[in-house]
Amino acid sequence: MTTKNIEFKASTIETIDTSIYEWVENTLDLHTTTNKGLFKVPVLWLGTERTWQIKNDQTIRDKVGKLILPLITVNRDSITKDPSFKGSFQANLFEQQDYKGGATPVDSNINQDKTQNFQNSIRTRNTNNQQQTGKVKDNNQIIYNTYNAPIPVYVNTTYSITLRTEYQQQMNDLMQPFITTTGQINSFLLKRDGHRYEAFIQQDYSMNNNTTNIGEDERMFETKVQIKVLGYLVGEGFNRTRPTLSRRENQVKIRITDERSIVGDKVPWKKKDNDYRD
Repeated sequence: MTTKNIEFKASTIETIDTSIYEWVENTLDLHTTTNKGLFKVPVLWLGTERTWQIKNDQTIRDKVGKLILPLITVNRDSITKDPSFKGSFQANLFEQQDYKGGATPVDSNINQDKTQNFQNSIRTRNTNNQQQTGKVKDNNQIIYNTYNAPIPVYVNTTYSITLRTEYQQQMNDLMQPFITTTGQINSFLLKRDGHRYEAFIQQDYSMNNNTTNIGEDERMFETKVQIKVLGYLVGEGFNRTRPTLSRRENQVKIRITDERSIVGDKVPWKKKDNDYRD
């Protein structure tokens, strides 16, 4: 008998955040040309602490602590729970009110031990107690393990990806993949921990450049790309009191005991004085 490992990780807010970050960092893998040659542009998540950012990667700042351009930053702007966005579940499914919980099945397999007990019982009965194990031709008493998870809650999450460079050519190199990667459409899929989210690149690319300013400020090109992610959340995270994945078994046989009432002094099914059999 082989053991099947079921790997199920709940979809959390951090899962969606990591999926969009890894898409920019690994899938797009943006490079541009600098005075040192081809350069891999670092991607910075703005949700982390500034102290950790400085200590984690010291190559993105100069000696005085100023960020070195070009640089890409990712930030989560908002989360919206829109009742009109229902995803594949068009109706609400209430969780079972016990210590296991769970609302929708996600996987199932055969319970080998308990199914074998029923099969041995059938074999014993068919062979008049001569064989307790063996193959049974017709066995409809199969017990399945069904694994249930909470219903997904769908949310709209908006992210801002900001591109910062010192030169126009560098900005062109970084901005073009966002336009051409998805082809004629603006949608693509994000993947993380077995979950998939549909994302949409907004059609407007807002630019905030200071090239028109002829003052003494350092010239900088800045473009903001907004991405809307249709994601879902499963469970309450660390605050969930019940298992994220619960196991339940089906019923294959129901036994009902007989009850007989005796009226009077005689037993109706008694044939002889010493016979108490049915």
